[in-house]
Amino acid sequence: MARVTKKVHAMSVFITRLRFAMALGFATLVSFGAQAIDHILVNGKIITVDSQFAIVPALAIEAGRIVATGSNAKIRALAGPQTSVIDLKGKTVIPGLIDNHAHWIRAAEHNELRFDGVVSRAKAWQMLVDRVKQVKAGQWVVVLGGWSEQQFLDSTRGFSLKELDQLAPQIPVVIQAIYNHSYLNTAALKASGIDANTPNPPNGVIEKDALGQPTGLVSGAGGVAFVAAKIPLFPETEWLANTEALTHYLNSIGITAWLDAGGRGMGDQHYTPFKLLAERGQLPVRAFWTVIRQPSTAKQVDGVLEEIERLKPFQGNDFFNNLGWGETLFAPVTSQLLRPQKSFGEEGILQMTRVASALARRGIFANSHVEMNGPIDQFLTAYESVNAVTPIRTLRWAFSHLDQVDEKQLERMKRLGMTAMIHSRPLIQGALMHEAHGNLAWDMPPFRKVQDSGIMWGLGSDATAVTTSNPFYTLSFAVTGKMIGGRHVNRQSISRDEALIAHTRSNAFILFQEANLGSLAPGKYADLLVLDRDYLTVPMDQIQLIKPLMTMVGGKIVYQR
Repeated sequence: MARVTKKVHAMSVFITRLRFAMALGFATLVSFGAQAIDHILVNGKIITVDSQFAIVPALAIEAGRIVATGSNAKIRALAGPQTSVIDLKGKTVIPGLIDNHAHWIRAAEHNELRFDGVVSRAKAWQMLVDRVKQVKAGQWVVVLGGWSEQQFLDSTRGFSLKELDQLAPQIPVVIQAIYNHSYLNTAALKASGIDANTPNPPNGVIEKDALGQPTGLVSGAGGVAFVAAKIPLFPETEWLANTEALTHYLNSIGITAWLDAGGRGMGDQHYTPFKLLAERGQLPVRAFWTVIRQPSTAKQVDGVLEEIERLKPFQGNDFFNNLGWGETLFAPVTSQLLRPQKSFGEEGILQMTRVASALARRGIFANSHVEMNGPIDQFLTAYESVNAVTPIRTLRWAFSHLDQVDEKQLERMKRLGMTAMIHSRPLIQGALMHEAHGNLAWDMPPFRKVQDSGIMWGLGSDATAVTTSNPFYTLSFAVTGKMIGGRHVNRQSISRDEALIAHTRSNAFILFQEANLGSLAPGKYADLLVLDRDYLTVPMDQIQLIKPLMTMVGGKIVYQR
């Protein structure tokens, strides 16, 4: 009898606890449902890009973050009377795309014309014609890279002085191809002070005819920089409007966050519009950035070391924040993709190491522009010497580009806790890379090798001057190995899943944002794209044509077609 009584008592306790748990669960569900669920997305193909790469039909958003994913029924049950219900009607959703290396912040200087993704010279010419008709008095028509003649299918010829003068006899026109050369009309030559007596700039050539007159072509990286420095900037009073236009464009192509690597001549004024919009809660994209300085002498390095001592990263917010330092530690040890560099001198590596050591002592993230095997080895040896004194494993130091990295170098990077930023520059430079590097170019960059190494790596563009900004072109190149225009130039292709992870979840880690971004999982920010076609099933050559129908950042719709 005692045993029966004990069993009955135990059963009673169990039932009571079960009822309490069920009631508590129901109360929690009711409480959760009663909260202000801002949006629910239902009836879709939501690719979460979480660790399981799950695909679900619905998700719920509250206060800018995803609070639940799952079945339509589960998510619909969370909706309240004020909840916005977005019926996806079968459309594919992916996390917002993150670029780990771009130069968009400086774009506020100009309202430039872009040939991104244009495969016809005739179309590019019509774009120039249209822009000349629209330009205001005193402004120039400028194209500052992002294209090459090799992407045109109808003609790969450049832009002559004669035709540019016929197009715009009074308006200065500069058309820069990558960092290789610039085409100028007579008005631009005059406004730039370039004539028969102008000497060649360092590392550049002002092309001249038989009579010694400028032909309108200025070549070489130094020549491109020389011309770019002559182009007047927009008044700073217009930079805010330019920034708003730029960020709207980025939203329209699917960018929701990026790491900005800065550029020559940039100062506080370039970052001010982004900071202002972020403080107002009006920045529709997340701009993370690194301080860029380009010292070229030991004395200049002394000044950089003093600045590093004062630097305090991570003082911003999840929309605008400094992460650390890069991409140039010491200017003379910066390589160039189309000019093979076997090694750098000892003095250059010594000065670079001084900067790296200071960053390590301060516990500051560093990113370095490194491309070829020889320089990669030199940088790794220097970093290993720094690490022997001040461990850097937790700092997530990165190398950008790594076009010729090999397995041993990737293993050395992993031992240092480093990450790899790999980019899609062959989209417009692939043919030129084959001219410069021969058969090596087929494996530049080595996407498959990097993916198989197990290192943490992310996919980016290096926009704007050396490639297109559109992330779907970047995804397409990683999957197909084809340039804009369709020429096959790379045999290191990876899968669609791998490319998408590299452009979202992996980049979130590189940006120290893995708790907030990179996948559509509960607790993460609702940064997402609704696509006009299915990324996972569309023919590979059509990946580059994918366009967002809607872009959401932090639970807010920032772009809608």
